[in-house]
Amino acid sequence: MIRVLIVDDHPIVRTGLGGLVDAAPDLQVVGTAATGEDAVAAVEAAPPDVVLMDLRMPGMDGDEATGRILAVAPEARVVILTTYETDDAILRAIGAGASGYLLKAAPEDELLAGIRAVAAGEVALAPSVARVLVRQASHPRPPAPVLTPREREVLSLVAAGLSNRAIGSRLHVGEATVKTHLLHVFAKLEVDDRTRAVTRAMELGLLAR
Repeated sequence: MIRVLIVDDHPIVRTGLGGLVDAAPDLQVVGTAATGEDAVAAVEAAPPDVVLMDLRMPGMDGDEATGRILAVAPEARVVILTTYETDDAILRAIGAGASGYLLKAAPEDELLAGIRAVAAGEVALAPSVARVLVRQASHPRPPAPVLTPREREVLSLVAAGLSNRAIGSRLHVGEATVKTHLLHVFAKLEVDDRTRAVTRAMELGLLAR
């Protein structure tokens, strides 16, 4: 029996995936988690064979959670299950150690086959993801800039339309601190204004579209 942990911040997705996995005779859902932090804690308490991991969640993202899970349970296998198929999202997840990267629009039998494949030590990649990896191997790209959690939080609030003052109030920091974070973001993304920073971050997969 392949033991599966489901990680997704949407309850309806966790319920749907749980029903699908439990209906398979050789698969068993042993737990669910709504955040990356909860997923790491669940794996520490009882390591599953396979983790189905959402990529974009509040707090700890799926790629960071993947790295932490494999640090505490190297024998576990992680399959990213997401709607995002940008080059940078794929490369970050695979770089974190994910054994699979599938899309939520995939047929049910493809998802179940992917779980079985990674449990057997193989990889499971959506066709579009495989093409990205082949292209990357042929024409390596420089790594995407790394934003700190606070910088990403500030930028996500900029994307939501908040002013520097409103962001400072939301995060309980001064407006000058917000401006400093944004200057660091501008430098890392090689842009010179808020709009371009948000657009560039979305292109790189650093912010959800």
